[in-house]
Amino acid sequence: MTISPLRLFAALSLFLSTSAAAAVAVEDLAQLAPDADPQVLALALRARQCALAHGDIAADDRLAVIDYSRPSTQKRLWVFELQPARLLYAEHVAHGRGTGENLAQHFSNVDGSHQSSLGLFRTAETYQGGNGYSLRMDGLEPGVNDRARERQIVMHGAPYVNPEQALRQGRLGRSFGCPAVRKEVARGVIDTLKDGQLLFAYYPDQRWLTQSAFLQCAGNGVAKRSSVTNTLAAGAP
Repeated sequence: MTISPLRLFAALSLFLSTSAAAAVAVEDLAQLAPDADPQVLALALRARQCALAHGDIAADDRLAVIDYSRPSTQKRLWVFELQPARLLYAEHVAHGRGTGENLAQHFSNVDGSHQSSLGLFRTAETYQGGNGYSLRMDGLEPGVNDRARERQIVMHGAPYVNPEQALRQGRLGRSFGCPAVRKEVARGVIDTLKDGQLLFAYYPDQRWLTQSAFLQCAGNGVAKRSSVTNTLAAGAP
């Protein structure tokens, strides 16, 4: 059987992209972001590798990780360059009004809920909207975050993302479900992540951890639970 050069190139590109995904070590990211939970970083890398292996993204070199299990008064957004591994941003990020006060508790995919969504997102185009320079995102997980564009869940800057005020009032300001960041860094973060990068939003939700296609991913497409997923799911509410 003769394989066309185009198909050979596509297969080689897929192999190289998945190999590159595997080459990113969680230890490297954990060293760069010591305040981040290494198990959450491991899940983010696992989801990324699955997305690359199954063609959900063509290529990427940056990864954003949000850990919504941390209080809003703490930094809980990390943006990494992966090759070579570098930490580009460590920032505060807002959750939705319907998600909780200082601690996030409730997540959904429902329009009008004003709740944040979990899971793996692919970033898309930028635009100027009511919140200024903003970044559209497409949720990759059906039933979990795939209505993000319809719900206008985007990344943008907001004056209520004010760490000093958060300490005084006991929580960060909240969005309508968007991962809003400080206005001072919004353009830089958005330009770093735009046009097809990945954002992974985590919370120890047992149902999502045990059912997410990106966390139960195997090379043959058969769901397989990792030890990290098992560990985090065991302590999930």
